[in-house]
This record gives sequence, structure tokens and C-alpha cells, in this order.
Amino acid sequence: MENLTRDLFKDQTYQVNGAAIEVHKILGPGLLESVYHQCLCHELSFRHIKYKSQKLVPIVYKGLKMETILRYDIFVEECLVVEVKAQK
Repeated sequence: MENLTRDLFKDQTYQVNGAAIEVHKILGPGLLESVYHQCLCHELSFRHIKYKSQKLVPIVYKGLKMETILRYDIFVEECLVVEVKAQK
């Protein structure tokens, strides 16, 4: 079972990396992070990969819900966190 889970995770990672490479290949470098984020979401949808964008993650510390805001850029298939970064 562990090998099956690991193989599924590797496959999802491979799929998402391919989508990110496709976005970068088409757009090239130097754009804002928000542009890459939006295009990556479109590419994931095009590839029928389930994701949630800007998912809010609650933080609980020692039973206390913290008043901090943590958001994943993209959360793929309920198991893979994607943080979009851009560099000029």
C-alpha cells in the first residue's frame, strides 16, 4: 500500500511539473506571480487535474485556533501543495 501511495504521489508531482513547464514554455520568464498562478490553474484544468486555488488553511497550536492567515497557492488532488514563485 505504501508503494502504491508513493507511486501515485510521484505521478501527481510529475503531472503538475509538466503543467508548470508548459506554462513557463509559453509565457517565458519575467511576469508577475499572479499571471503564472492563473495560467497554471488553467493548465491544470485543461489536463483534468483536480485542484483548489488559494485554499485557506487553519492553524491550531496546542488546541488554540490562531488568528493567522495561511493560504496554499494551489492544492492538488487533496495531497500536493504547489507554491507558485516568480523571479525577475
